Amino acid sequence: MQEIKDREQLQYYLSTHQLGSTFGEQLIPHLSLFCFDHEEFICSQGESSKYLYFLVKGKIKIYTTSTEGKTLILTFKTSLDVVGDIEYVQGIDIINTVEAVSTVYMIGVHHQWLNKYGRDHSPLLHFLLNIISRKFLKNSNALSFNILHPVEVRLASYLLSVSYDESDLLFKGQRNAISLKDTANLIGTSYRHLNRVVQQFCAKGLIERKNGGILVKSKNGLSALASHNIYE
Repeated sequence: MQEIKDREQLQYYLSTHQLGSTFGEQLIPHLSLFCFDHEEFICSQGESSKYLYFLVKGKIKIYTTSTEGKTLILTFKTSLDVVGDIEYVQGIDIINTVEAVSTVYMIGVHHQWLNKYGRDHSPLLHFLLNIISRKFLKNSNALSFNILHPVEVRLASYLLSVSYDESDLLFKGQRNAISLKDTANLIGTSYRHLNRVVQQFCAKGLIERKNGGILVKSKNGLSALASHNIYE
């Protein structure tokens, strides 16, 4: 994580996402702009929650880990979204692990300033209420999707989500190496079952196995197989 000490860049993201009135004049001087690299953890499950983050550029992956150490992917998010909202409102530790899929920019505000200036600021409270309401609905659906959808759909959706292009519009032939073992854990299946599905995808020319990972070859083909991306 790197703090970007450039107020003009911070102001650019505030303007782009129309967040100025959401924070208000008292909170804006206490906002910080952070940059996270690809695969860098933004926050980890069980850690103390200190910041409320606003995702203003890039893509993040959110997953949960059981007490037995098993992980399950919940969702992927792009801007504009919020990380740490439920934890702040409830005063609890971090619920899920959040990891950067691409280079990510976050506007962060420490809880001490939120407690001082944010609790009576209606636009911010209204914004958080909308975000949290949508998040609960989406997360409950995500858990159902992992049970109801076959591994083929879950794998295609996962590959689409982690194959992030900076424009988020065109794939442009980007290829991302993906661990089979990690993918099996995240989408809730066995390595053996996933391996069979991967072989099917390779035979169809959708992906390629290389150096122990997966390289995406056809985003359009994966999109057609998934019908819609269940993780986004």
